[in-house]
Amino acid sequence: MKNLGFLILDVFAEKKFAGNQLAVFLGGSGLKRGDMQAIAKEMNYSETTFIMSARKSRGGYDVRIFTPETEVPFAGHPTLGTAFAIQQEIERKPVDEVWLNLGVGQIPVSFTYSSGEPSVLWMTQKAPSFGPEIPAAEICRAAGINPGDIDQRYPVMEVSTGLPFIIVPLSNLGALKSASPESGLLKKTLGSSSTGGVLLFCPETRHPKNDLSVRVFADYYGVTEDPATGSGNGCLAAYLSRTGYMGGPDISARVEQGYEIGRPSLLRLKTETSGGGITVRVGGKVYLSARGRLV
Repeated sequence: MKNLGFLILDVFAEKKFAGNQLAVFLGGSGLKRGDMQAIAKEMNYSETTFIMSARKSRGGYDVRIFTPETEVPFAGHPTLGTAFAIQQEIERKPVDEVWLNLGVGQIPVSFTYSSGEPSVLWMTQKAPSFGPEIPAAEICRAAGINPGDIDQRYPVMEVSTGLPFIIVPLSNLGALKSASPESGLLKKTLGSSSTGGVLLFCPETRHPKNDLSVRVFADYYGVTEDPATGSGNGCLAAYLSRTGYMGGPDISARVEQGYEIGRPSLLRLKTETSGGGITVRVGGKVYLSARGRLV
């Protein structure tokens, strides 16, 4: 475990020291599961990732993702940030695409560039699945919202693109800002399933260029609120497409998140529909904020 290099990245950020922070460790093949779990607890971010080898396997790089409490098969901002780290530290040249071998399967991340440096990265998530509609009363107390805050034109629904989230449409930004989850109840509500968290969203935004505002609560990560959630927003993109929330099945949207906890973030969402299926892409910028070595 000694002398292991790592990067600290800001994912889904418009500038450094914004977005969702991520620690990416390079060359984790000599680490046991317990070692990786201990490091994730020490870093204390929502997730920490480990690139297991600089060599490809099945055309992609083996990557493991840990929260401070457990290993997870998929998470959005770790996928995007780890692909950035692979391009910068292993490939060391512009590449069109990097594949990550995760617990949920292979996930591709594509790159766009500006002046030779990565600009916006895009991950293509697993095909979405949709759970049954959820009665509003079951989630209101746990999420700290009033039943009247929910936009009744659209369902409360569990959606998954690799990690399930409960998607809750709210009527306005005031309702979103005032959401105050009850920690123990939220944990109890989500703890009975594999659900990644509760995503609340509304059509009002702080910045006119953006299309939606989002907050995500996931108490079992060790932090009640996430500043930027690629997996959750992938589920939101599938929800928007399925319900026609933005006027049609194919969407292109800018989503703001993280303002309530001082980590403003910007995520891009795209969906394409074909043959009854929905392809979900989530994009954003990644910045390197620090390098270090574990000694």
